[in-house]
Amino acid sequence: MAGKPRDSLDRFAREKLDALEAQALRRRLIETDRREGAVAFRDGRRLVSFCCNDYLNLSQNETVKRAAMEATEKYGTGSGASRLVSGNHPLFRELETRLADWKQTEDCVVFGSGYMANLGIIPALMRESDLIIADELSHACLLSGSKLSGARVEIFRHNDMTHLESLLAAHREGAGHCLVVTDGIFSMDGDAAPVAAMADIAAQHDAWLMTDDAHGIGVVGQEGRGSSFMGETKADVPLQMGTLSKAIGAYGGYLCASAPVADFIRTRARTLIYSTGLPPGTAAAAIAALDFIKANPDYCCRPVEKARAFTRALGLPDPESPIVPLILGDAEVTLTASKLLEAEGYLVTGIRPPTVPAGTARLRFTFTAEHDDADIARLAAIVRERILSRRAAE
Repeated sequence: MAGKPRDSLDRFAREKLDALEAQALRRRLIETDRREGAVAFRDGRRLVSFCCNDYLNLSQNETVKRAAMEATEKYGTGSGASRLVSGNHPLFRELETRLADWKQTEDCVVFGSGYMANLGIIPALMRESDLIIADELSHACLLSGSKLSGARVEIFRHNDMTHLESLLAAHREGAGHCLVVTDGIFSMDGDAAPVAAMADIAAQHDAWLMTDDAHGIGVVGQEGRGSSFMGETKADVPLQMGTLSKAIGAYGGYLCASAPVADFIRTRARTLIYSTGLPPGTAAAAIAALDFIKANPDYCCRPVEKARAFTRALGLPDPESPIVPLILGDAEVTLTASKLLEAEGYLVTGIRPPTVPAGTARLRFTFTAEHDDADIARLAAIVRERILSRRAAE
């Protein structure tokens, strides 16, 4: 007699988990209580977190928290419906207007998250007869959105403009529309895309450039405007996408674009049409955070400055963002190094495949405006003396 379907499902899950465990690739959720500054608590221990994307610590900012609380008290905890039904709270339009102004575009559309934004935007714009060309290290949601669109997808070597241009020359003519996608700041490596050069190449081939600026807004570029503003002049990027959950300290995703494109996305992006709108308190928090960023450009420079202090203490190249990877290669070695740092009072997560390519497991250090210089110096000393020196001796 055949077993119950639940038995086979549980067996499938256990076998998969055992295989992942054997490769040091199983994931576990660990309760983490984040507080002001860069402090986190795990199992009752106070740790200094160097693995959080809250680069400006605005999720703990008193003004930002007050804005969220006041909006929640006034409007409630949820928006109640899809934005196209009855969930389009007035705060959303205020937030979109602020973002469009900050990114110097005509309009903006806010989504429930960055992942939802990319899963909605790309399939709305692209079809089977179209072509998408993506940087090989593009975030998973860019690649997922590209796959969902049904368009032909070609991958170019990371930040290799010669390869991008060769793919456009080889495949653009036979396609309907063409979209080039990339992270603005790469989430696992911390380096910047050559956005201005990409914009020029894309324009030469009538291709639309879309940048995911999740890790750029608030911390890089002129006054913290993001990766499109890292040069002397703004790069001509028609599709500036990003999130509100990193330096902005809130939650949600956005697309800044022209008015016709924004209107089209509101009409056709399935992840907007069929999802409940953000809570009003979240929108209010993001508005307050943007106000803070605009008023404090020097503060926005701090995360990169802190990251630079760390890399210089280790003799590493200067970073382009608040993200500094230390590639150790092996997943088990990486987990051991992460545990070593936690024992010393520092929270630094080990990043393993499939988040990063096989053989490139790493410690991913992220720096925030509120990190103490003494903590950074001590962390660098521990990394140098107990991780890097051990690797050099092996």
